[in-house]
Amino acid sequence: MDFEFPTDIAKTLEVLDAFIEAEILPLERENIQYFDHRREYARTDWDRDGLPKQEWEELLNEMRRRADAAGHLRYGLPKELGGQDGSHLAMAIIREHLAAKGLGLHNDLQNESSIVGNFPFVLMMLARGSDEQKAEFLEASITGERRVAFGLTEPEHGSDATYMETTAIREGDEWIINGHKRWNTGMHHATHDMVFARTSGKDGDAKGITCFLVPADATGVKIGPYWWTFNMPTDHPDVRFTNVRVPASAMFGAEGEGLELAQMFVHENRIRQAASSLGAAQYCIDEAVRYALNRAPFGTPLWKNQAIQFPLAEMHTEAEMIRVLIRQTTWQMDRQHHMDISDRVSMCNYRANRLVCNAADQAMQTCGGMGYSRHMPFEHIYRHHRRYRITEGSEEIQLRRVAGIMFGKKPKR
Repeated sequence: MDFEFPTDIAKTLEVLDAFIEAEILPLERENIQYFDHRREYARTDWDRDGLPKQEWEELLNEMRRRADAAGHLRYGLPKELGGQDGSHLAMAIIREHLAAKGLGLHNDLQNESSIVGNFPFVLMMLARGSDEQKAEFLEASITGERRVAFGLTEPEHGSDATYMETTAIREGDEWIINGHKRWNTGMHHATHDMVFARTSGKDGDAKGITCFLVPADATGVKIGPYWWTFNMPTDHPDVRFTNVRVPASAMFGAEGEGLELAQMFVHENRIRQAASSLGAAQYCIDEAVRYALNRAPFGTPLWKNQAIQFPLAEMHTEAEMIRVLIRQTTWQMDRQHHMDISDRVSMCNYRANRLVCNAADQAMQTCGGMGYSRHMPFEHIYRHHRRYRITEGSEEIQLRRVAGIMFGKKPKR
């Protein structure tokens, strides 16, 4: 691996910074209530199940529209879709860079919204979609005309997706789906739901799970309740499927191979989450250092206390180590099948997500009462990134993957 910082990525960061300064920051300043101490309340429609306010989502849409017009939104997608063939390494560096800037319209992680988009569904569709599905979903998913939610987790089955009670039974040219999903994020504005259901095999079998693209307004689909979370607004409901009929053409990927699709989805998200968590952690560390340099209680600069220096030095060191691991892993992802380095993706994910929570907590402690207040961003960063230690596979699942490969259990592709 070449440890020199790629010059093309460095140039991309400069271009992105200039775009943020010219196009995004003015828009953010006009709507500052979504980013200052009022952010959680300004974003949330408390009287509508705690869903995101329409005005807030319209602002995010405008950010994405401007980013797409400038040629940034699709950076990580192939040129055939208007992208720049951005590598995994480049995307990791960019995601870290944007998150390290702190809260802002340029990169609002609460909604997975960024001027450089993360499109796992589009990559899945490119790899496994039929020609008809590609025509319907590829471009429309980028522009927002099609919004596809992800229905994997169930009330009684979370981390191990080989156990699920949702089933799909073939009847002529149709499939009939019955089941109950939880944390089915984005269903409040989804046009379709990516529903994983068992079509053959038994509990615990990796084979026999099939993915379907189910219209959100199909007969038998019932959405709700929306679960209020540590960080609001919410867009995480239960969804029930009662004798939902979809045509055979709704099958996404091969029959019985849905778990491979799910793995593709979570690996794309795990590595992007790791990079974003690293960036947010570095932001917390840097802000705590800045505060300690300027704060002088009783005339003595705060930073001169080793009780302030040492915890931040420890975290700064860990951030450097995780940075190297993420960049090495994404470099490998650009050259190997993602399942061949599944353990390294898990290492990046759980360590970076744990680091950002610790860094936000330490920044609060360093900055004292102001750090604990909503007038500094640490509480928001903590509440948001805390969920990453559960979603896309909890950190215990990540550790199990690492341990499993250590002891000779190679994951199936």
